[in-house]
Amino acid sequence: MISQYVPGDSPMHRLPAGPKLLLLMTIALVVSLLPAVWWVSAGLLVVTPALYALAGPVLRELPRQLWTTKWVIVFFGLLILIFQGPMPALVQTTRFISLIVLAGLVTLTTTTTAMLDALTRAMGPLRLVGIAPERVALTLSLAISAVPVVSGLSHSIREAQIARGTPPSIRAYVLPLLVMTLKYSDDLADALTARGVE
Repeated sequence: MISQYVPGDSPMHRLPAGPKLLLLMTIALVVSLLPAVWWVSAGLLVVTPALYALAGPVLRELPRQLWTTKWVIVFFGLLILIFQGPMPALVQTTRFISLIVLAGLVTLTTTTTAMLDALTRAMGPLRLVGIAPERVALTLSLAISAVPVVSGLSHSIREAQIARGTPPSIRAYVLPLLVMTLKYSDDLADALTARGVE
């Protein structure tokens, strides 16, 4: 499993995985319920760097986290701009990107083991209906870990296209990304199988 964890002793590192995940879900819920007004974007632009600053050495990762979302900003923001206008585009894109970057902060300051343990404890009641919390936690953790991997693949594809002078094309971008993502999934499945995970 790929982990982005950056060792450190900051307040964000010391905060247990459970409260961090709960904080992330609370922020996601709150910002999704707020109206599309400028002060929502302003608030997120203050809160997100502040939380990264609390993470000490992780703060230097913030520009890289933002850079990996640049194509999401372009496509997502442009789509909303066309159909809803400038202010909704600004607010919705800021919300989306902030949540991605904050999810990155959780993985940067939390070990995979701690995250799995927190998710397993949270989903303990699922045992009552015959569902193994460990498997659900592993699936969720893999999904979270896959986000930066797919972002990295996306970045590599675009950089390779620029180096070759390939003109922008959705087909030339999506197909290689799909193939590389499927290959990553196969490699991950093989690694899990080799470790006895069904």
